[in-house]
Amino acid sequence: MKKILIANRGEIAIRVMKTAQKMGIKTVAVYSEADRAAPHVRFADEAVLLGPAPSSESYLVMDKVIQAAKDTGADAIHPGYGFLSENAVFAQLVEDAGITFIGPKPHAIKVMGNKLAAKEAVRDYDIPMVPGIEEAITDVALAQKVASEIGFPILIKASAGGGGKGMRVVNNMEELPEQMDRAISEAQSAFGNGAVFIEKYVGSPRHIEIQVLADSHGNIVHLFERECSVQRRHQKVVEEAPSAVLTPSIRKAMGEAAIKVARACDYVGAGTVEFLLDEHKNFYFLEMNTRLQVEHPVSELIAGVDLVEQQIKVARGEALEFSQDDLKINGHALEVRVYAEDPLENFMPSIGTLTTYQTPSGEGIRVDNGYEEGMAVPIYYDPMLSKLITYGKNRAEAIQLMIQAIDNYKVEGIATTLPFGKFVCEHEAFTSGKFDTHFVKNFYAPEQLKKKYEEEREVAAMVALQLFLENQKTLKTPVSASSNWEKRN
Repeated sequence: MKKILIANRGEIAIRVMKTAQKMGIKTVAVYSEADRAAPHVRFADEAVLLGPAPSSESYLVMDKVIQAAKDTGADAIHPGYGFLSENAVFAQLVEDAGITFIGPKPHAIKVMGNKLAAKEAVRDYDIPMVPGIEEAITDVALAQKVASEIGFPILIKASAGGGGKGMRVVNNMEELPEQMDRAISEAQSAFGNGAVFIEKYVGSPRHIEIQVLADSHGNIVHLFERECSVQRRHQKVVEEAPSAVLTPSIRKAMGEAAIKVARACDYVGAGTVEFLLDEHKNFYFLEMNTRLQVEHPVSELIAGVDLVEQQIKVARGEALEFSQDDLKINGHALEVRVYAEDPLENFMPSIGTLTTYQTPSGEGIRVDNGYEEGMAVPIYYDPMLSKLITYGKNRAEAIQLMIQAIDNYKVEGIATTLPFGKFVCEHEAFTSGKFDTHFVKNFYAPEQLKKKYEEEREVAAMVALQLFLENQKTLKTPVSASSNWEKRN
């Protein structure tokens, strides 16, 4: 493998390129007209224009991406995350073109891309699952029957869904018909598939995921867990590894379950198995993400493994160089996603030019970044600017380092989620580890952040006044000035 095309943009494109270049592999960037001057384009050895700014006319056009690989002589395509990364059709087209797809086989992507198919695939592997119906339904009468059997509250979920779309919590029988119709309609609109299923709603869950890595020789390992419970609108915003609540025995059981899930679909490459953990520390299989996750850096730091490097080696047909017994947890890592969104305005997108953009640096600080000062943030793509990651010998150290790193991250011209990240890291519920997926709903409101801003301004003003008063007390004497005229005389 001498040349890899990265079918993505921003920080993840640069992240993959760095490892490829470290391995002596040439890289090819693809870009839209909106990204013509983007850092990932300049970072690569070559770059190919795909088309206009909308992703539907550029990054998502499979034929254009594959043709770019052919034209540049790329041996492989790395899809990153998002865009075409979990598209089984694209993975198959890449293979059919005689190009290596750095990811799982199309079969695994297809099976795990459908929540019901995924549940069916792991049924015989003794994997704990949330009680519910494991088939697609649209019949309200059947939904009512299932709900009465498993008890309220229930969760209606889109079979082909993700990101909270097509998802409804139902608390009683009276709500069910309307919420069922809404879930089906939203699923059809978002995914072109209105199939939904029903399961018991876990009231105070934590979102725990296990990083797995598998080669084509039958070896599968897990790189421990990531805690991803701090979410807004079902999207993760702060992640960490390891979790503050898992015991060694639960960690072992979840890791073994994740390996079984990977084995159930003949998985190859890096993937993530997601679980819900209830208040009694019972865990349930949710789904498998058949790609590199946004939050993969925290797993890399605690396990000491470059996941992109492993993806490339596995795609080349190499066997894993380590076993499960070789992997140990070292230290603690924390990640805050830096979005161009305004946390004071319900996380509305913040579009503009980065008039100031200075990232923090230092020991234990990592910034996976896709932007630079002077760039405009386009409206066409995901608003994530970067990922800010800190690593310490323990959780408290990683959190404190994150607070300092956020303070040293200077952004002007747009609003970002950095203040929200600091709010989380300083909140007692987070620092104590006593939180769940309802953290934002239970503890965050824009007014709290505004109040914190005002308090910080008051403190800064008092410090400035104190320094001024102390300075006034100091006796001022003129500095003696020398004169060349006096020296001559």
